[in-house]
Amino acid sequence: MKDDTLAELYKKEPETRAMIKCAPGYAVFSNINTQLLFFSTGSGYGVVINNSTGKKNYMKTAQAGVGLGVAIKDFRVVIIFTNKSVLREFVEKGWDYGGQAGAGAKSSEKGKAASDAASVDSDILIYQITEAGAALQTQIAGTKYWEDSELN
Repeated sequence: MKDDTLAELYKKEPETRAMIKCAPGYAVFSNINTQLLFFSTGSGYGVVINNSTGKKNYMKTAQAGVGLGVAIKDFRVVIIFTNKSVLREFVEKGWDYGGQAGAGAKSSEKGKAASDAASVDSDILIYQITEAGAALQTQIAGTKYWEDSELN
């Protein structure tokens, strides 16, 4: 999942290859999100890689949010950490708060999807790639990331 997601990101945003290589670390997550009218939930899994040490931390994720819309989407998130202490804090504490807005429909290689994701922390860059699904939504969400004790 990590390698496929990075390959797709590099194809769409070639400058991210150098950004990831020079960053203290990065993460790649696979997520499923659903929203019905005012409430949204999501879950997923992924890996955080410390570029300095090569250490991998396997993590899980859950999301809850409020907003207006209808969505079911399968998406990937690449997070680039531009600060070592923020990377360490993300692995140890795992919270990220942000908002999303998006519209689109995508199935396999058909369809188009546009979405943006933003982090409250300026030392984190987020890229979101929609794999499949349909969405018309605006939301403010809290996302919890935590280490997967079985895989670590």
